Amino acid sequence: YRVGGLTVDDNSKKVTVDGRSVTLTATEFGILKLLAQSPDRVFSMEQIYESVWDEPAYNPENTVAVHIRHIREKIEINPKDPRYIKVVWGTGYKLEGDN
Repeated sequence: YRVGGLTVDDNSKKVTVDGRSVTLTATEFGILKLLAQSPDRVFSMEQIYESVWDEPAYNPENTVAVHIRHIREKIEINPKDPRYIKVVWGTGYKLEGDN
């Protein structure tokens, strides 16, 4: 999956940003892959949790938010002003970029 300068390779489980390799945990990779499969689609915290953890979500907000923050720290130039993973307030997260 390619979104702007971000590439998520499901076969090799590798992620690159602007050609630079990024190391993610399996959970972080799962979240990023989910978002990359449907760029610009907003996923709720529950959808992200249930898809990646493969179990029902009970108050997943903190768990998902912490993982999103860690992913941003690894893939974003400025994690506080992300260019890829965007929050949609009151709804969830989406992946966007210049395609």
